[in-house]
Amino acid sequence: MVYIFLATGFEETEALAPCDLLRRAGLEVALVGVNGIEIIGSHKIAVRADLPLDAVHLETMDMLVLPGGLRGVESLRASKAALGLIRRAWEAGKFVCAICAAPTILAELGIVGTAPAVCYPGKESEMGEAEMRDANVVRSGRLITGRAAGASLDFGLALIEALKGREEAERIAKQIVFCRE
Repeated sequence: MVYIFLATGFEETEALAPCDLLRRAGLEVALVGVNGIEIIGSHKIAVRADLPLDAVHLETMDMLVLPGGLRGVESLRASKAALGLIRRAWEAGKFVCAICAAPTILAELGIVGTAPAVCYPGKESEMGEAEMRDANVVRSGRLITGRAAGASLDFGLALIEALKGREEAERIAKQIVFCRE
């Protein structure tokens, strides 16, 4: 199961584009409402989550995905339950993935460490000792980071590749007529 956390102010493209791609690849995905079931994104789009945060089960989790959006990241930081679950997912050996400003949360939790990573331009100073790269998406083992909303398709395809392999990611890219960088 892939859990995508939606916190008030999340960047809609960074959550919904990867969700769509993952589901096209046949993966089970749940949109998780951090602040309730109906979550308002950064551009005032209301999204109905599939389940609340307290219904997430670590034992069924394969991957945890954090979309960015400055307000969304602030909302995630304000949720001790969400932060605790992110840390437990990492410690349990799950894929932990974040895009835009959300990788800064992973840096704060000590998940990124000195690993290669990417984040929203201008947020690099909040990435601690991470080895910052100039790319849309960077994978370092179980850690996958994406740059920003414009990288949402690349990010979603990288998530598919991590869980189902490169061939499946390429199949989905071809299906949506997307030219990967």
